[in-house]
Amino acid sequence: MFKTLVVVDHPLNLPDSELTIVNFEQYLAEYPKVGDPKIRIINLCDTEKYLSQGYYCSLLAEARQHKVLPSVNTINDLSLMPPKDQEWVEIPLGKSQIPSNPSEDEKEFLVFFGWTKVESLRKLAKFAFEKFPAPILKLSVVRDQHQTQLVCSAIGVNEIAPELWDQFAASLQHFTLKVWRNPPGRKRARWDMGILVNPDEKTPPSDAKAIQLFIKAASKVGIDAEVFTAAQSAQLYQYDALFIRETTSIKHHTYEMARKGEKEGMVVMDDPNSILRCCNKVFLHDAFSYHNISAPKTRFVSKSDGETIERLEAEFAYPIVLKLPESSFSLGVFKVKDRAEFAAKLELMLKQSALVLVQEYLYTEYDWRIGVLNGRAIYACRYFMARNHWQIYNHGSKRNNTGNFETIPTFEVPRAVLNTAIKSCEIVGNGLYGVDLKQVNDKVYVIEVNDNPNVDSKVEDKYLGDELYRVIMQEFADRLEYRGR
Repeated sequence: MFKTLVVVDHPLNLPDSELTIVNFEQYLAEYPKVGDPKIRIINLCDTEKYLSQGYYCSLLAEARQHKVLPSVNTINDLSLMPPKDQEWVEIPLGKSQIPSNPSEDEKEFLVFFGWTKVESLRKLAKFAFEKFPAPILKLSVVRDQHQTQLVCSAIGVNEIAPELWDQFAASLQHFTLKVWRNPPGRKRARWDMGILVNPDEKTPPSDAKAIQLFIKAASKVGIDAEVFTAAQSAQLYQYDALFIRETTSIKHHTYEMARKGEKEGMVVMDDPNSILRCCNKVFLHDAFSYHNISAPKTRFVSKSDGETIERLEAEFAYPIVLKLPESSFSLGVFKVKDRAEFAAKLELMLKQSALVLVQEYLYTEYDWRIGVLNGRAIYACRYFMARNHWQIYNHGSKRNNTGNFETIPTFEVPRAVLNTAIKSCEIVGNGLYGVDLKQVNDKVYVIEVNDNPNVDSKVEDKYLGDELYRVIMQEFADRLEYRGR
């Protein structure tokens, strides 16, 4: 449960408000109070000037481990904006989200907690708030034939026109009571965690049962966890930790939210560096080579001409495996059996990516998957190939789209497999990873390191059961504890 304080540097009249309003001097002298629940701050003080009361309000809130809006990072980001007579360019939004002939209300408008009265610009308002989460933003949209430009600045509550005051008060109430909500009936926990999921994802990293087991395990180590989706991204700032259980990608909201969470001082898994490194097989295989980690013979290719094909045929025997650098769950991975198929598939893939990985094909009945958390193996599985297919996943089959599995204790895994898995994770980071390996006779090859590994009920937890979820949640608790020191 949270107690929300609205901190102001000028008297503020909010009719029928349930919020606790204090001035900066009160917050400085009287908080935190003994016995108070966890505190979160809506900082409505002027933050435009460096070392102003508004700046110190957010700075002190973070020092006191109070959730605060805006954060010091956001204040600094907005203060680094160019002067208002210059242009700040780059809006990653489709043209359909910007009116073709903007009215005066659409050219310049205010955003209150991510909401604006201009209905046609609400997607833009949400984007601006996610990029710069501040209570009040002033946006100016400028269009020409080449680009759309956005000028963004924070303004003080005293600059709100009288006719917009009711809208601001309603937005403040809605954000505090609905977005930064107090979940009913929950026991007080030391920390709060958001578990990012996508209910529409066909093959998520964790099934619904596993998510509930994560939430249960979190409660036992002092973490109040709840699921949320990308559509609820404004909730991100109320959490101490972010656990991503949606398939990650670089040009994707999962990476953006990991970056935002890390920037706000949260404990994040998958962290953005791990996403960046694991989602691109070019990085992984180059790093494997540099660190002497055994992997299938791999070449990076940028051309599909006859000379390139002949050179590769001299190095590789058919069948040959082709991989797009950014792919997951066996998508973007193909096996070609002859020159015609090789040339056609390579040409097609190079239209999607400047580089394609060409790799030797290693046949095994199963792949090893070793779950590694902060340099320690926590689970081990053998994933067998899908029926009548050469991969674990057969996306072209409706019935037999995955193979069987066998979960075993890590102490039964060959030492070479474990050591190679752990070593390969050292080049990525200290998060939660799933390492795919093949063992051919006495040699072990790393296929890839996944930053967002499967943890499904009755599969990866088959041996450890609930303990697997507790181990992962305990790692979050340990990092949160360390962060607070």
